[in-house]
Amino acid sequence: MDKFLEQLPIVFGALNIGFLQTLKLFFVTLIGAFPLGLVIAFGSMSRFKPISYIAKVIVWIIRGTPLMIQLLILYYFPGLVFHQAIWGGGENGRFTAAAISFIINYSCYFSEIYRGGIQSVPKGQEEAGLVLGMTRSQIFRHVTLLQMIKNILPPISNEILTLVKDTSLARIIALQEIIWAGQSFMKGSHGISGAIWPLFFTALYYLIWNGIMTVLLGKLEKKLEYFR
Repeated sequence: MDKFLEQLPIVFGALNIGFLQTLKLFFVTLIGAFPLGLVIAFGSMSRFKPISYIAKVIVWIIRGTPLMIQLLILYYFPGLVFHQAIWGGGENGRFTAAAISFIINYSCYFSEIYRGGIQSVPKGQEEAGLVLGMTRSQIFRHVTLLQMIKNILPPISNEILTLVKDTSLARIIALQEIIWAGQSFMKGSHGISGAIWPLFFTALYYLIWNGIMTVLLGKLEKKLEYFR
């Protein structure tokens, strides 16, 4: 028991540092994927066939392959094939590679949700806006967008909650996120080896963060109920 109490602050110190890296990756992914997903959605719905085709192929490839494979290829491909280690070997380079992989991956998933949300708004509303003299951009901002947000919030919420857990995949390229930190105590980190109990506390971090996000997203859904 004394040994456990002695190790506890060391473990929590490492887990806190790893969790900050996890949160950073989470928020950077959302900040990048939300707008990029909308761009891809517009591309896939474009009447210009080459743009639509390219956007749909990109979405098909990204959604059809594991995020872990995408991480490994993006991080190691430049160095192994072109002998240009563009990411470097440091933590910042690994984070940049992970963030780009996550943004591309989640923007493709978001794009399909956006596309479904936009297409779920009755076509007659756009036609009514055109009759009233509104431009298509005005119709999208003032008519389509708010209804689309209400329609896409449940699936977007599911993707956000999935992202909370998917951040753990970044450890495949040795990004020192929270699971990397928890697992390191099994291998001899900070003079502690063969300890599996830190992983249980790691799971607790995810449970708490997922719980917070669930409550916040639930409140947001309730605020959008006035569209019904």
